[in-house]
Amino acid sequence: MKIFAITVLILAPLVVIILGMDILLGFDLDDSIKHAFNPFLVKDPAEFIFFLILLVFLVFSFFYRKKKKGSTKGQQ
Repeated sequence: MKIFAITVLILAPLVVIILGMDILLGFDLDDSIKHAFNPFLVKDPAEFIFFLILLVFLVFSFFYRKKKKGSTKGQQ
């Protein structure tokens, strides 16, 4: 429960800051809310490709560690 409360207490001011910055940049409130809650809409194609590469790397590293841990179990 503490972790959830801390997450919400951190999330709320960050969303307010994001909304404020978008409004200062000249976006209306609807666009600001859309940008705050769906960050993939404001990514450039290069940023999105880089994000996908990092995501694939994360998934492969997870499976590699799981496979490595499983092979060391069999040796013991």
